[in-house]
Amino acid sequence: ILVDVGELERDRLLTEDAPYLPPFELTVSTTNEPATKAAASAFTTAVEGAEAKYRSPRITRVRSADDPCAQLAALSNIPCITVRFAPIYRVPKSESIYPELRQRLVANILDAALQAIAAFTKASGSLVLSTHRALGRQAFVDAVRRADRNIDEIAATFDFLLAVTPINSDAAWFEFEAGGFERAPKFLYRPLTVEVDAEKRKLFSVAFDGFEDPVLLDLYREKQQELDLQLSMLTARERPRFVELGRALYGSVEPVLLGMARNILTTTGASEEADDREESADCYCLERKAIAMIDSYHRRYAGFEATVQLRDDLPAGLMVSGACLFISRSTKMSPRRVEALLSHEIGVHLLTYFNGSAQGLHVFRSGLAGYEGIQEGLAVFAEYLVGGMTSTRLRLIAARVVACAAMLEGASFRETFLSLVREHGFAQKSAFNLTLRLYRGGGLAKDAIYLRGLLELLSHLRNGGALDPFWMGKVSASHFGIMQELNLRGLLKEPQLRPAFLNHPQAEARLARARSGLSAVEMIGS
Repeated sequence: ILVDVGELERDRLLTEDAPYLPPFELTVSTTNEPATKAAASAFTTAVEGAEAKYRSPRITRVRSADDPCAQLAALSNIPCITVRFAPIYRVPKSESIYPELRQRLVANILDAALQAIAAFTKASGSLVLSTHRALGRQAFVDAVRRADRNIDEIAATFDFLLAVTPINSDAAWFEFEAGGFERAPKFLYRPLTVEVDAEKRKLFSVAFDGFEDPVLLDLYREKQQELDLQLSMLTARERPRFVELGRALYGSVEPVLLGMARNILTTTGASEEADDREESADCYCLERKAIAMIDSYHRRYAGFEATVQLRDDLPAGLMVSGACLFISRSTKMSPRRVEALLSHEIGVHLLTYFNGSAQGLHVFRSGLAGYEGIQEGLAVFAEYLVGGMTSTRLRLIAARVVACAAMLEGASFRETFLSLVREHGFAQKSAFNLTLRLYRGGGLAKDAIYLRGLLELLSHLRNGGALDPFWMGKVSASHFGIMQELNLRGLLKEPQLRPAFLNHPQAEARLARARSGLSAVEMIGS
């Protein structure tokens, strides 16, 4: 079947005295085969049902006898649908266009055309399809690969979290403590290694005009915008507008999320760190166990080539950057938390990096825009699957939300710190480390995403959602349907590795409980 799409000469329904945003003209004609008529009906239904943000189509069916293209197709014995649409994306009396409207129009017509072809194959019995989207392009064109390579090169010029994380956390704590917690400490940061203006010029010179695929075009435009925000935040580091740019990147703390966080803190009480006071696992213990876990993944997939670094310039804890796991030398924790934390960092963050690297595009390893929320939700859920979700850990995740909301509302470093100690029962050092994370760079709203992502994941599982598409790379919850479509089209590979924590003796039972409906508080100790 041939689907012939073209523009009408002009937009006849848009006149000087036309009502605001009138319908636009779209004509459809077909050759006379029953399967082709079924295809045309599917096309019409799809176009009429598509979301029309600006103008809706007024569809006219044209007789094939009046359509030269349909007549030519009939002479050639080729089933054909001919579509003509008014050029509504062109600015009247101008050479300019409305880019967003053009993109939306192309996407809607392309999707309707795929639905028409799927209806034709069904009516003619020529092909069995699981979805019309499986008919989309099944290879990445050169334009996509070039843009992907350029975007990846720009993303590789800086490490955002390292750039906004203080290098003097221990000294800052001693300064804050010595001053009686009266004055916020002075944080020091690494010099920037990126020329922000130069990278922004490169970022917005990346060409998307040859993509042909609206799905991929949306993914890369979103990534472009995210990188732009991150670069802008680097230039605003330690300046007032840093926090507002962070709000644009990570979002505000919505009332429902804040209420859930406060409920967790109230429900779990202020016993706080009683279950994690045994701190016999230091950075060297973590390093040994991390290397062992990485080796076990490497034996299953040779491409899993992660490294481990001990660092003196990071606050206590672990951090993944690309293919490397950083461990702060000041890190100490309860032995019962080690497997959970390594499952978080290695079993989710590193695993999705290497699975994403095995896909055809780099963006799946560096991360689609907004991936961090569900990524951190998956990582926290991994802690639960291996039995490592403690009251202290969940309280910490909830407190990050409450403190983030306070920071975004203008609370000072000292005010947030004292609130965590006096109102929520956190130890002074724990409250300091939490507050540091929130006020680094000038106020980073990232820490609210852990609980938000966990709640999104629990809702996803409760509604029957699968986990496997999340292992393909670093993706967000909003991209779940897109990942399924790209997979159906053969553009993505199955994950090279599934997380080892899914094989934990109690993981299957815990996952079943999550699917049946599990609150965050019910994850503690279960």
